[in-house]
Amino acid sequence: MSGSGEKTKSRYRYLADNIALFTISNFVSKILVFLLVPLYTGVLTTYEYGIADIMQVTLLLLVPMLTFNMGEAALRFGIENTEMRGSILKIGLSFVFRADAIVVGLCIVSFAFVSATVKWYVLLFALLYITNSLYEYLILYFQGCEEVPIVVTGSVFSTLITIVSNIVFLLVIKTGLNGYIFSQIIAFTSASAIMMILGRRAGIVNELSEDNELKNRMLSYGTPLIAYSTGSWINNAADRYIVLALCGAAVNGVYGVAYKIPAILMVFQRIFAQAWQMSATKSYKDEKSAEFFTDMYRTYNSFMVILCGLLILIVNPVAAFLFKKDFYEAWMYVPPLLISVIFGALTGFLGSICLAYKDSKSMGIATGIGAVANVAMNLALIPYFSAMGAAVATAVSYALMWSLAYKFVRKYVVIENNLLSDVFGYLILVAMSVAMIGGIPWKYAVCTILFAVIVLMNIKDVKKIAEKLFIAVRVKLNGKR
Repeated sequence: MSGSGEKTKSRYRYLADNIALFTISNFVSKILVFLLVPLYTGVLTTYEYGIADIMQVTLLLLVPMLTFNMGEAALRFGIENTEMRGSILKIGLSFVFRADAIVVGLCIVSFAFVSATVKWYVLLFALLYITNSLYEYLILYFQGCEEVPIVVTGSVFSTLITIVSNIVFLLVIKTGLNGYIFSQIIAFTSASAIMMILGRRAGIVNELSEDNELKNRMLSYGTPLIAYSTGSWINNAADRYIVLALCGAAVNGVYGVAYKIPAILMVFQRIFAQAWQMSATKSYKDEKSAEFFTDMYRTYNSFMVILCGLLILIVNPVAAFLFKKDFYEAWMYVPPLLISVIFGALTGFLGSICLAYKDSKSMGIATGIGAVANVAMNLALIPYFSAMGAAVATAVSYALMWSLAYKFVRKYVVIENNLLSDVFGYLILVAMSVAMIGGIPWKYAVCTILFAVIVLMNIKDVKKIAEKLFIAVRVKLNGKR
Protein backbone atom coordinates (compact mmCIF):
# COMPACT_ATOMS: atom_id res chain seq x y z
CA MET A 1 0.00 0.00 0.00
CA SER A 2 1.29 3.44 -0.91
CA GLY A 3 2.17 6.02 1.70
CA SER A 4 -0.46 8.44 0.41
CA GLY A 5 -3.12 5.72 0.52
CA GLU A 6 -2.22 4.90 4.11
CA LYS A 7 -2.34 8.60 5.00
CA THR A 8 -5.80 8.87 3.44
CA LYS A 9 -7.07 5.95 5.50
CA SER A 10 -5.47 7.33 8.65
CA ARG A 11 -7.21 10.69 8.10
CA TYR A 12 -10.62 9.04 7.89
CA ARG A 13 -9.77 6.73 10.78
CA TYR A 14 -8.70 9.65 13.00
CA LEU A 15 -11.86 11.54 12.12
CA ALA A 16 -14.06 8.46 12.62
CA ASP A 17 -12.54 7.76 16.05
CA ASN A 18 -13.14 11.30 17.23
CA ILE A 19 -16.66 11.43 15.77
CA ALA A 20 -17.48 8.25 17.70
CA LEU A 21 -16.23 9.70 20.99
CA PHE A 22 -17.84 13.10 20.47
CA THR A 23 -21.08 11.37 19.52
CA ILE A 24 -21.16 9.71 22.92
CA SER A 25 -20.43 13.02 24.60
CA ASN A 26 -22.91 15.13 22.68
CA PHE A 27 -25.75 12.66 22.48
CA VAL A 28 -25.65 11.95 26.17
CA SER A 29 -25.15 15.62 27.05
CA LYS A 30 -27.34 17.46 24.57
CA ILE A 31 -30.17 14.96 24.21
CA LEU A 32 -30.62 14.61 27.97
CA VAL A 33 -30.59 18.39 28.39
CA PHE A 34 -32.97 18.64 25.44
CA LEU A 35 -35.41 16.37 27.27
CA LEU A 36 -35.38 18.84 30.16
CA VAL A 37 -36.93 21.57 28.00
CA PRO A 38 -40.52 20.57 28.97
CA LEU A 39 -39.41 20.94 32.61
CA TYR A 40 -38.03 24.43 32.00
CA THR A 41 -41.03 25.62 30.01
CA GLY A 42 -43.39 24.12 32.57
CA VAL A 43 -41.71 25.56 35.68
CA LEU A 44 -40.15 28.85 34.56
CA THR A 45 -42.17 31.82 33.35
CA THR A 46 -41.43 33.40 29.96
CA TYR A 47 -39.92 36.35 31.84
CA GLU A 48 -37.57 34.14 33.91
CA TYR A 49 -36.50 32.16 30.86
CA GLY A 50 -35.83 35.43 29.04
CA ILE A 51 -33.47 36.57 31.83
CA ALA A 52 -31.65 33.23 31.89
CA ASP A 53 -31.32 33.26 28.11
CA ILE A 54 -29.71 36.71 28.14
CA MET A 55 -27.18 35.56 30.77
CA GLN A 56 -26.19 32.58 28.65
CA VAL A 57 -25.79 34.46 25.40
CA THR A 58 -23.73 37.11 27.22
CA LEU A 59 -21.35 34.34 28.28
CA LEU A 60 -20.91 33.39 24.62
CA LEU A 61 -19.57 36.88 23.96
CA LEU A 62 -17.46 37.55 27.05
CA VAL A 63 -15.67 34.23 27.54
CA PRO A 64 -13.73 34.21 24.24
CA MET A 65 -13.32 37.99 24.21
CA LEU A 66 -11.91 38.46 27.72
CA THR A 67 -9.72 35.34 27.56
CA PHE A 68 -8.33 36.38 24.14
CA ASN A 69 -9.57 33.05 22.74
CA MET A 70 -6.99 31.11 24.74
CA GLY A 71 -9.15 28.01 24.47
CA GLU A 72 -8.93 28.05 20.67
CA ALA A 73 -5.20 28.78 20.91
CA ALA A 74 -4.73 25.84 23.30
CA LEU A 75 -6.50 23.53 20.86
CA ARG A 76 -4.48 24.74 17.87
CA PHE A 77 -1.04 24.73 19.54
CA GLY A 78 -1.68 21.63 21.65
CA ILE A 79 -2.11 19.41 18.61
CA GLU A 80 1.14 20.55 16.99
CA ASN A 81 3.27 21.07 20.14
CA THR A 82 2.86 17.92 22.18
CA GLU A 83 5.94 18.58 24.29
CA MET A 84 4.67 22.00 25.43
CA ARG A 85 1.20 21.09 26.68
CA GLY A 86 2.02 21.85 30.31
CA SER A 87 3.06 25.39 29.35
CA ILE A 88 -0.05 25.78 27.21
CA LEU A 89 -2.24 24.89 30.18
CA LYS A 90 -0.56 27.35 32.51
CA ILE A 91 -0.62 30.19 29.96
CA GLY A 92 -4.29 29.61 29.19
CA LEU A 93 -5.31 29.44 32.84
CA SER A 94 -3.55 32.73 33.58
CA PHE A 95 -5.71 34.44 30.95
CA VAL A 96 -8.85 32.75 32.26
CA PHE A 97 -8.17 33.94 35.83
CA ARG A 98 -7.43 37.49 34.65
CA ALA A 99 -10.72 37.54 32.79
CA ASP A 100 -12.50 36.31 35.92
CA ALA A 101 -11.01 39.20 37.90
CA ILE A 102 -12.18 41.69 35.27
CA VAL A 103 -15.75 40.37 35.37
CA VAL A 104 -15.85 40.39 39.16
CA GLY A 105 -14.52 43.96 39.20
CA LEU A 106 -17.12 45.15 36.69
CA CYS A 107 -19.89 43.46 38.64
CA ILE A 108 -18.79 45.14 41.89
CA VAL A 109 -18.74 48.53 40.17
CA SER A 110 -22.24 47.93 38.78
CA PHE A 111 -23.64 47.44 42.31
CA ALA A 112 -23.60 51.22 42.77
CA PHE A 113 -26.02 51.74 39.89
CA VAL A 114 -28.59 48.92 40.08
CA SER A 115 -31.43 47.79 42.34
CA ALA A 116 -31.16 45.01 44.92
CA THR A 117 -32.89 42.51 42.60
CA VAL A 118 -30.53 43.27 39.74
CA LYS A 119 -27.53 43.05 42.11
CA TRP A 120 -28.50 39.45 42.86
CA TYR A 121 -28.66 38.59 39.16
CA VAL A 122 -25.30 40.31 38.60
CA LEU A 123 -23.77 38.18 41.37
CA LEU A 124 -25.20 35.02 39.83
CA PHE A 125 -23.82 36.03 36.45
CA ALA A 126 -20.33 36.58 37.92
CA LEU A 127 -20.36 33.07 39.41
CA LEU A 128 -21.69 31.65 36.16
CA TYR A 129 -18.93 33.38 34.18
CA ILE A 130 -16.11 32.18 36.46
CA THR A 131 -17.21 28.55 36.34
CA ASN A 132 -18.09 28.54 32.64
CA SER A 133 -14.85 30.20 31.50
CA LEU A 134 -12.76 27.53 33.25
CA TYR A 135 -14.94 24.70 31.94
CA GLU A 136 -14.85 25.93 28.32
CA TYR A 137 -11.08 26.43 28.42
CA LEU A 138 -10.43 22.93 29.79
CA ILE A 139 -12.72 21.36 27.18
CA LEU A 140 -10.70 22.97 24.35
CA TYR A 141 -7.35 22.39 26.06
CA PHE A 142 -7.87 18.64 26.48
CA GLN A 143 -9.23 18.47 22.95
CA GLY A 144 -5.95 20.01 21.79
CA CYS A 145 -4.07 17.41 23.84
CA GLU A 146 -6.04 14.81 21.86
CA GLU A 147 -7.39 13.50 25.16
CA VAL A 148 -10.90 13.16 23.80
CA PRO A 149 -11.98 10.67 26.52
CA ILE A 150 -11.32 13.38 29.14
CA VAL A 151 -13.43 15.84 27.11
CA VAL A 152 -16.23 13.30 26.83
CA THR A 153 -16.09 12.53 30.55
CA GLY A 154 -16.21 16.20 31.50
CA SER A 155 -19.12 16.90 29.17
CA VAL A 156 -21.17 13.90 30.29
CA PHE A 157 -20.45 14.57 33.96
CA SER A 158 -21.54 18.19 33.55
CA THR A 159 -24.81 17.03 32.01
CA LEU A 160 -25.57 14.50 34.74
CA ILE A 161 -24.94 17.07 37.47
CA THR A 162 -27.15 19.57 35.62
CA ILE A 163 -30.01 17.09 35.41
CA VAL A 164 -29.85 16.02 39.06
CA SER A 165 -29.51 19.56 40.38
CA ASN A 166 -32.30 20.81 38.10
CA ILE A 167 -34.66 18.19 39.46
CA VAL A 168 -33.71 19.13 43.02
CA PHE A 169 -33.81 22.92 42.57
CA LEU A 170 -36.80 23.18 40.24
CA LEU A 171 -39.08 20.36 41.36
CA VAL A 172 -38.15 19.62 44.98
CA ILE A 173 -36.95 22.92 46.46
CA LYS A 174 -38.76 24.98 43.77
CA THR A 175 -36.28 27.84 43.57
CA GLY A 176 -37.20 28.86 40.00
CA LEU A 177 -34.69 30.92 38.05
CA ASN A 178 -32.14 30.87 40.89
CA GLY A 179 -32.15 27.07 40.89
CA TYR A 180 -31.80 26.96 37.10
CA ILE A 181 -28.62 29.06 37.28
CA PHE A 182 -27.25 27.32 40.40
CA SER A 183 -27.51 24.01 38.55
CA GLN A 184 -25.20 25.26 35.82
CA ILE A 185 -22.71 26.75 38.26
CA ILE A 186 -22.45 23.46 40.16
CA ALA A 187 -22.20 21.45 36.94
CA PHE A 188 -19.39 23.56 35.43
CA THR A 189 -17.42 23.48 38.70
CA SER A 190 -17.75 19.71 39.14
CA ALA A 191 -16.89 18.90 35.53
CA SER A 192 -13.80 21.15 35.61
CA ALA A 193 -12.57 19.40 38.77
CA ILE A 194 -13.07 15.98 37.18
CA MET A 195 -11.17 16.95 34.04
CA MET A 196 -8.23 18.33 36.05
CA ILE A 197 -8.07 15.14 38.11
CA LEU A 198 -8.10 12.96 34.98
CA GLY A 199 -5.54 15.21 33.31
CA ARG A 200 -3.21 14.90 36.28
CA ARG A 201 -3.56 11.11 36.25
CA ALA A 202 -2.74 11.13 32.53
CA GLY A 203 0.44 13.09 33.32
CA ILE A 204 -0.65 16.17 31.36
CA VAL A 205 -0.92 18.76 34.12
CA ASN A 206 2.01 17.75 36.32
CA GLU A 207 4.56 20.24 34.98
CA LEU A 208 3.13 23.73 34.64
CA SER A 209 6.05 25.77 33.33
CA GLU A 210 5.57 29.01 31.42
CA ASP A 211 7.16 29.87 28.09
CA ASN A 212 7.07 33.56 27.11
CA GLU A 213 7.72 32.89 23.43
CA LEU A 214 4.86 30.37 23.35
CA LYS A 215 2.66 32.83 25.24
CA ASN A 216 3.25 35.49 22.60
CA ARG A 217 2.51 33.03 19.80
CA MET A 218 -0.73 31.95 21.44
CA LEU A 219 -1.70 35.57 22.04
CA SER A 220 -0.92 36.44 18.42
CA TYR A 221 -3.16 33.59 17.31
CA GLY A 222 -6.00 34.24 19.74
CA THR A 223 -6.26 38.03 19.57
CA PRO A 224 -7.32 38.28 15.88
CA LEU A 225 -9.92 35.61 16.61
CA ILE A 226 -11.76 38.11 18.83
CA ALA A 227 -13.22 39.69 15.70
CA TYR A 228 -14.26 36.21 14.51
CA SER A 229 -15.79 35.12 17.82
CA THR A 230 -17.48 38.49 18.36
CA GLY A 231 -18.93 38.46 14.86
CA SER A 232 -20.16 34.92 15.38
CA TRP A 233 -21.70 35.95 18.68
CA ILE A 234 -23.50 38.91 17.12
CA ASN A 235 -24.94 36.62 14.45
CA ASN A 236 -25.98 34.10 17.08
CA ALA A 237 -27.11 36.32 19.94
CA ALA A 238 -27.62 40.00 19.07
CA ASP A 239 -31.20 39.25 18.04
CA ARG A 240 -32.02 38.27 21.65
CA TYR A 241 -30.93 41.68 22.96
CA ILE A 242 -32.85 43.57 20.29
CA VAL A 243 -35.97 41.44 20.87
CA LEU A 244 -35.57 42.06 24.62
CA ALA A 245 -35.24 45.82 24.10
CA LEU A 246 -38.05 46.21 21.56
CA CYS A 247 -40.50 43.46 22.57
CA GLY A 248 -39.78 42.73 26.24
CA ALA A 249 -38.44 39.82 28.33
CA ALA A 250 -41.55 37.65 27.84
CA VAL A 251 -41.31 37.70 24.03
CA ASN A 252 -37.56 37.11 24.30
CA GLY A 253 -38.27 34.10 26.52
CA VAL A 254 -40.53 32.61 23.84
CA TYR A 255 -38.00 33.42 21.11
CA GLY A 256 -35.14 32.02 23.20
CA VAL A 257 -36.91 28.70 23.73
CA ALA A 258 -37.45 28.43 19.95
CA TYR A 259 -33.70 27.74 19.69
CA LYS A 260 -34.21 24.44 21.53
CA ILE A 261 -35.38 22.64 18.38
CA PRO A 262 -32.48 23.95 16.26
CA ALA A 263 -30.34 22.67 19.14
CA ILE A 264 -31.15 19.16 17.88
CA LEU A 265 -29.47 20.02 14.59
CA MET A 266 -26.65 21.70 16.49
CA VAL A 267 -25.94 18.45 18.35
CA PHE A 268 -24.91 16.84 15.06
CA GLN A 269 -23.14 20.01 13.98
CA ARG A 270 -21.14 20.11 17.21
CA ILE A 271 -20.19 16.42 17.00
CA PHE A 272 -18.71 16.90 13.56
CA ALA A 273 -17.24 20.35 14.25
CA GLN A 274 -15.28 19.15 17.30
CA ALA A 275 -13.82 16.19 15.42
CA TRP A 276 -13.29 18.18 12.22
CA GLN A 277 -11.39 20.99 13.91
CA MET A 278 -8.79 18.49 15.04
CA SER A 279 -8.65 16.76 11.63
CA ALA A 280 -8.31 20.03 9.71
CA THR A 281 -5.35 21.08 11.86
CA LYS A 282 -3.59 17.74 11.37
CA SER A 283 -4.38 17.33 7.64
CA TYR A 284 -4.03 20.74 6.01
CA LYS A 285 -0.41 20.09 4.93
CA ASP A 286 -1.11 16.66 3.39
CA GLU A 287 -0.92 16.11 -0.37
CA LYS A 288 -4.55 15.11 -0.76
CA SER A 289 -5.99 17.56 1.74
CA ALA A 290 -8.17 19.21 -0.95
CA GLU A 291 -9.82 15.89 -1.78
CA PHE A 292 -10.35 15.15 1.92
CA PHE A 293 -11.81 18.62 2.58
CA THR A 294 -14.12 18.33 -0.45
CA ASP A 295 -15.44 14.93 0.62
CA MET A 296 -16.15 16.17 4.12
CA TYR A 297 -17.75 19.44 3.02
CA ARG A 298 -20.14 17.76 0.60
CA THR A 299 -21.15 15.15 3.14
CA TYR A 300 -21.52 17.66 5.95
CA ASN A 301 -23.71 19.88 3.78
CA SER A 302 -25.86 16.97 2.59
CA PHE A 303 -26.37 15.54 6.07
CA MET A 304 -27.28 18.90 7.59
CA VAL A 305 -29.72 19.75 4.78
CA ILE A 306 -31.50 16.39 5.10
CA LEU A 307 -31.79 16.66 8.87
CA CYS A 308 -32.95 20.29 8.63
CA GLY A 309 -35.67 19.29 6.17
CA LEU A 310 -36.84 16.52 8.50
CA LEU A 311 -37.05 18.85 11.48
CA ILE A 312 -39.02 21.44 9.48
CA LEU A 313 -41.44 18.68 8.46
CA ILE A 314 -42.08 17.56 12.06
CA VAL A 315 -41.72 20.93 13.80
CA ASN A 316 -45.32 21.05 15.08
CA PRO A 317 -45.42 17.71 16.93
CA VAL A 318 -41.92 18.29 18.35
CA ALA A 319 -42.97 21.74 19.60
CA ALA A 320 -46.15 20.32 21.11
CA PHE A 321 -43.99 17.92 23.17
CA LEU A 322 -41.36 20.46 24.22
CA PHE A 323 -43.11 23.79 24.61
CA LYS A 324 -45.67 24.13 27.36
CA LYS A 325 -48.25 26.86 27.98
CA ASP A 326 -47.35 30.22 26.43
CA PHE A 327 -44.14 28.82 24.93
CA TYR A 328 -45.91 26.83 22.18
CA GLU A 329 -46.08 29.76 19.78
CA ALA A 330 -42.28 29.58 19.55
CA TRP A 331 -42.62 26.82 16.91
CA MET A 332 -43.14 29.34 14.09
CA TYR A 333 -39.67 30.83 14.65
CA VAL A 334 -37.98 27.45 14.36
CA PRO A 335 -37.75 26.90 10.53
CA PRO A 336 -35.65 30.01 9.73
CA LEU A 337 -33.48 29.31 12.79
CA LEU A 338 -32.89 25.77 11.51
CA ILE A 339 -31.73 27.15 8.17
CA SER A 340 -29.37 29.52 9.98
CA VAL A 341 -27.79 26.51 11.72
CA ILE A 342 -26.88 25.00 8.34
CA PHE A 343 -25.10 28.15 7.16
CA GLY A 344 -23.47 28.58 10.55
CA ALA A 345 -22.21 25.00 10.45
CA LEU A 346 -20.78 25.36 6.94
CA THR A 347 -19.16 28.67 7.87
CA GLY A 348 -17.54 26.95 10.85
CA PHE A 349 -16.28 24.16 8.59
CA LEU A 350 -14.71 26.62 6.16
CA GLY A 351 -13.40 28.68 9.07
CA SER A 352 -11.57 25.62 10.45
CA ILE A 353 -9.67 25.37 7.17
CA CYS A 354 -8.69 29.05 7.29
CA LEU A 355 -7.65 28.73 10.93
CA ALA A 356 -5.59 25.62 10.14
CA TYR A 357 -3.62 27.89 7.80
CA LYS A 358 -3.52 30.44 10.68
CA ASP A 359 -5.64 32.89 8.69
CA SER A 360 -8.02 34.38 11.23
CA LYS A 361 -8.30 37.67 9.32
CA SER A 362 -10.47 36.27 6.53
CA MET A 363 -12.95 34.75 8.96
CA GLY A 364 -12.95 37.96 10.96
CA ILE A 365 -13.99 39.86 7.82
CA ALA A 366 -16.70 37.31 6.94
CA THR A 367 -18.21 37.26 10.42
CA GLY A 368 -17.83 41.03 10.78
CA ILE A 369 -19.82 41.74 7.62
CA GLY A 370 -22.41 39.16 8.65
CA ALA A 371 -22.69 40.75 12.09
CA VAL A 372 -23.29 44.25 10.71
CA ALA A 373 -25.93 42.91 8.35
CA ASN A 374 -27.52 40.97 11.21
CA VAL A 375 -27.90 44.02 13.45
CA ALA A 376 -29.18 46.20 10.60
CA MET A 377 -31.80 43.65 9.55
CA ASN A 378 -32.87 43.02 13.15
CA LEU A 379 -33.42 46.73 13.74
CA ALA A 380 -35.35 46.99 10.47
CA LEU A 381 -37.52 43.87 10.80
CA ILE A 382 -38.27 43.40 14.52
CA PRO A 383 -40.40 46.56 14.89
CA TYR A 384 -42.72 45.25 12.15
CA PHE A 385 -42.53 41.45 12.50
CA SER A 386 -41.54 41.01 16.17
CA ALA A 387 -39.44 37.87 16.86
CA MET A 388 -40.11 36.48 13.37
CA GLY A 389 -38.09 39.38 11.99
CA ALA A 390 -35.21 38.35 14.24
CA ALA A 391 -35.36 34.74 13.05
CA VAL A 392 -35.33 35.74 9.37
CA ALA A 393 -32.52 38.26 9.93
CA THR A 394 -30.42 35.57 11.60
CA ALA A 395 -30.89 33.15 8.70
CA VAL A 396 -30.05 35.76 6.04
CA SER A 397 -26.96 37.04 7.86
CA TYR A 398 -25.59 33.51 8.29
CA ALA A 399 -26.16 32.86 4.58
CA LEU A 400 -24.16 36.01 3.80
CA MET A 401 -21.37 34.93 6.15
CA TRP A 402 -21.23 31.47 4.53
CA SER A 403 -20.97 32.96 1.02
CA LEU A 404 -18.01 35.11 2.09
CA ALA A 405 -16.26 32.24 3.89
CA TYR A 406 -16.77 30.05 0.81
CA LYS A 407 -14.99 32.69 -1.27
CA PHE A 408 -12.14 33.25 1.19
CA VAL A 409 -11.31 29.56 1.69
CA ARG A 410 -10.58 29.16 -2.02
CA LYS A 411 -7.23 30.86 -1.37
CA TYR A 412 -6.15 27.59 0.22
CA VAL A 413 -8.50 24.83 -0.93
CA VAL A 414 -10.91 24.57 -3.86
CA ILE A 415 -14.03 22.71 -2.72
CA GLU A 416 -15.23 20.64 -5.70
CA ASN A 417 -18.98 20.75 -5.15
CA ASN A 418 -22.03 21.64 -7.25
CA LEU A 419 -22.82 25.08 -5.85
CA LEU A 420 -25.97 25.49 -7.98
CA SER A 421 -27.37 22.22 -6.66
CA ASP A 422 -26.55 23.22 -3.09
CA VAL A 423 -28.33 26.56 -3.44
CA PHE A 424 -31.36 24.81 -4.94
CA GLY A 425 -31.48 22.59 -1.86
CA TYR A 426 -31.42 25.64 0.42
CA LEU A 427 -34.30 27.19 -1.56
CA ILE A 428 -36.33 24.03 -1.06
CA LEU A 429 -35.81 24.38 2.70
CA VAL A 430 -37.04 27.98 2.46
CA ALA A 431 -40.12 26.79 0.55
CA MET A 432 -40.83 24.18 3.24
CA SER A 433 -40.50 26.86 5.93
CA VAL A 434 -42.92 29.20 4.16
CA ALA A 435 -45.41 26.37 3.69
CA MET A 436 -45.30 25.37 7.37
CA ILE A 437 -45.42 28.88 8.83
CA GLY A 438 -47.96 30.13 6.30
CA GLY A 439 -50.23 27.15 6.90
CA ILE A 440 -50.98 26.53 3.22
CA PRO A 441 -53.52 23.82 2.31
CA TRP A 442 -52.05 20.31 2.36
CA LYS A 443 -48.86 21.69 3.88
CA TYR A 444 -47.72 18.31 5.21
CA ALA A 445 -48.18 16.64 1.82
CA VAL A 446 -46.32 19.46 0.04
CA CYS A 447 -43.48 19.46 2.58
CA THR A 448 -43.18 15.66 2.46
CA ILE A 449 -42.70 15.80 -1.32
CA LEU A 450 -40.14 18.59 -1.00
CA PHE A 451 -38.31 16.66 1.70
CA ALA A 452 -38.18 13.58 -0.54
CA VAL A 453 -36.55 15.72 -3.25
CA ILE A 454 -33.93 16.90 -0.76
CA VAL A 455 -33.14 13.33 0.28
CA LEU A 456 -32.76 12.17 -3.33
CA MET A 457 -30.46 15.11 -4.09
CA ASN A 458 -28.14 14.53 -1.14
CA ILE A 459 -28.19 10.87 -0.14
CA LYS A 460 -25.36 9.91 -2.51
CA ASP A 461 -22.78 12.11 -0.76
CA VAL A 462 -23.86 10.88 2.67
CA LYS A 463 -23.53 7.23 1.63
CA LYS A 464 -20.12 7.84 0.05
CA ILE A 465 -18.48 9.26 3.15
CA ALA A 466 -20.29 6.86 5.47
CA GLU A 467 -18.71 3.97 3.55
CA LYS A 468 -15.23 5.53 3.84
CA LEU A 469 -15.60 6.07 7.58
CA PHE A 470 -16.94 2.55 8.03
CA ILE A 471 -14.01 1.06 6.10
CA ALA A 472 -11.53 3.11 8.17
CA VAL A 473 -13.06 1.87 11.43
CA ARG A 474 -13.19 -1.74 10.19
CA VAL A 475 -9.51 -1.64 9.16
CA LYS A 476 -8.60 -0.35 12.61
CA LEU A 477 -10.64 -3.02 14.38
CA ASN A 478 -9.10 -5.77 12.20
CA GLY A 479 -5.65 -4.40 13.02
CA LYS A 480 -6.30 -4.82 16.73
CA ARG A 481 -7.17 -8.49 16.43
